[in-house]
Amino acid sequence: MLYLVATPIGNLEDITLRALRVLAEVDYILCEDTRKASFLLKHFGISKALVSFYEHNEGKKIPKIIEDLKQGKNIALISSAGTPGISDPGFKLIRSCREKDLEITSLPGASSLINALAQSSLPHDKFSFYGFFPRKKSAQKKALEEIKASNITSIFFESPYRIVKTLETIKSVLGKRKVSLAREMTKKFEEVFEDEIDKAIAHFKGKKPKGEFVLTISKVKK
Repeated sequence: MLYLVATPIGNLEDITLRALRVLAEVDYILCEDTRKASFLLKHFGISKALVSFYEHNEGKKIPKIIEDLKQGKNIALISSAGTPGISDPGFKLIRSCREKDLEITSLPGASSLINALAQSSLPHDKFSFYGFFPRKKSAQKKALEEIKASNITSIFFESPYRIVKTLETIKSVLGKRKVSLAREMTKKFEEVFEDEIDKAIAHFKGKKPKGEFVLTISKVKK
């Protein structure tokens, strides 16, 4: 069976008991970053074979993984942090397993996307997740025009190095919106900044933040 195992997004105490048991029992673990995975396993006293599995080698690794699953091996998939497959490697492997009727189960746990949304005051009833904010201007415009037309809460991931420029781009297309920006969630220096987009731009121009952002954009009030 393939186990999709959610791991902490920061605070290691957020690991589940089931996740620890499965990680200790599987034949090997597929991981996006072997160094981070080694740190996590060592912290909990788990010794297990690790296999590098990331965006650029995913296609090459899948045939061997499928063969191992067919032979009855149990394999866990973890990302660098959070739930596998959410803007992380895993989708292609999951699709291959489904096509070949191989068993898959997901162990629920931490997700930066849901964690950021839950602690914002922006509407939670409907939302769209767009992954990382596009780099190309044409893709940015397409996504933002879609957000304008749908008028529901929207969520992106973004780097601290591009956050100010991204906010400025969003403002130029969507105009005045309330935003929530969460970073370093569950860690000692967790920050959630929620205000009008103009104030967010000014805030992050005045400081150089660290840690990936989850950026939540409000819909237009009616």
